[in-house]
Amino acid sequence: MESVIQRLRKLDAYPKINEDFYSRTFSGGLITLVSSLVMLFLFFSEFRLYLHTVTETKLMVDTVRGETLRINFDLTFPAVPCSLLSLDAMDIMGEQHFDIKHNISKKRINVHGDVIEVRKDGIGAPKIEKPLQRHGGRLGHNETYCGSCFGAETSDDDCCNSCDEVREAYRKKGWALTNMDMIDQCKREGFIQKVKDEEGEGCNMYGSLEVNKVAGNFHFSPGKGLYQSSFFLQDLFVSQQENHNISHRINRLAFGEYFPGVVNPLDGVSCVHEIPNGMHQYFLKVVPTIYTHIRGHTVRSNQYSVTEHYKKSEFVRADTPPGVFFFYDFSPIKVIFKEEHISFLHFMTNICAIIGGIFTIAGIVDSFVYHGQRAIKKKVEVGKYR
Repeated sequence: MESVIQRLRKLDAYPKINEDFYSRTFSGGLITLVSSLVMLFLFFSEFRLYLHTVTETKLMVDTVRGETLRINFDLTFPAVPCSLLSLDAMDIMGEQHFDIKHNISKKRINVHGDVIEVRKDGIGAPKIEKPLQRHGGRLGHNETYCGSCFGAETSDDDCCNSCDEVREAYRKKGWALTNMDMIDQCKREGFIQKVKDEEGEGCNMYGSLEVNKVAGNFHFSPGKGLYQSSFFLQDLFVSQQENHNISHRINRLAFGEYFPGVVNPLDGVSCVHEIPNGMHQYFLKVVPTIYTHIRGHTVRSNQYSVTEHYKKSEFVRADTPPGVFFFYDFSPIKVIFKEEHISFLHFMTNICAIIGGIFTIAGIVDSFVYHGQRAIKKKVEVGKYR
């Protein structure tokens, strides 16, 4: 047993020195104090990094197909009344949506930006006790109402009981409504009077839009846009006779849910146009993004980059309505963010490196100072004896 102990003593890499041989100096104490403070500072800095999360970033090819995308928007048009402002969307798969009203709200605003009224878009229309029927008579108590489509019927059984149904019938025919004063459904719904009441006002339009995850576009235009045989037709007589200022402010535009660190470059962007009509285009490159929180919650969202272009009215095709257009396409690469802590082993390795490194450097500095002082002291003593 004693031989084993003796062999272990020979392996001791830290031989002890008798305290009688220690030589403590003022410079050594000062270096020890400074190095200890540096060690404490670096220790707490490393400990704070260990407690905080770090975000790892990866790039991968996006192989997911067949998903849908929610677009959240909030735009203000200071010079376009809410009754004229409409939202249309279409994509390269051929899916088209016109005058979208689902999940959309509008705020009427005056010239000073104050809110006049907030209403959910597309909520009902004023009722009339005895609406006009196709045959020209008034609806009785026991009759079923069947409104005229004003020449756009495809059969004798077709009925248009609202202004929207008349516009849809005209769209299918490829016709444009140019005189809505003659449309009884539009008159009794108060549309024309609404346009007159909102003259000189602006509109704040906000909500969300569900689209396929393919390239497409959505646009805001002053008029109910119709699309027939790849051409736009404006069905509002006011849109055809007047000029519209499409100055706008994008309060918010986001593709998907919020996640920490996301930056939407169009948030807060304002565009003022002195020339009426025209076509303001935004070209967006959408990057699919997956963000995983430290607790395991995953957010599937998107980021985007943007370029923009404005076409004056003289350079816009006659069949294209004025408005603000957003053309989006998707990147084939998706970004993956993942929050995670530094591992405990990595933390301990850094702590050991801090202690060992500072201790070694302090020893080297102390050795230089000590031997330097001794050399100077010897030179001084030799000079005295001479």
